[in-house]
Amino acid sequence: MKKKIEIKRIYDKTDPKDGTRILIDRLWPRGIKKEDARIDSWMKEIAPSDSLRKWFNHDPEKWNGFKKKYRTELNKKKELCEELTKKGKSVITLIYAAKDEEHNNAVILKKYLEDNY
Repeated sequence: MKKKIEIKRIYDKTDPKDGTRILIDRLWPRGIKKEDARIDSWMKEIAPSDSLRKWFNHDPEKWNGFKKKYRTELNKKKELCEELTKKGKSVITLIYAAKDEEHNNAVILKKYLEDNY
C-alpha cells in the first residue's frame, strides 16, 4: 500500500492526521523552538542544495527552472527519497517553512515521491 503524502507549513496547527511529520528544509524555521515543532525527523539532506535555494530565492519567475533543477538533485538522492517514504505508517506530512504555499520545495518533493515511489 502506498502511503499518503501531505504537505504543511511548520507554522500551521498540528493535527493527529498529519501522521509522521518530516521537516524537509535545510535551515531550521525562524521563530520555532525545536521542542514546539512536533516533528518526527528532520531530513535537511533532501532539501534543495544551498546554491539552488539561494538562486531560487522564492522568486515565482524562476519556478519552472527551480522545479527542473531540484528534480535533477532528487534523482541523485534516491536512497534518501526511499528512506523518507519508509518512515511512519500510512501518512507522511512534509513540513516546510516557506510563505508561498504553491512555489516551494515541498510541492516538488511531494509530486516526485508520488511519481517515483
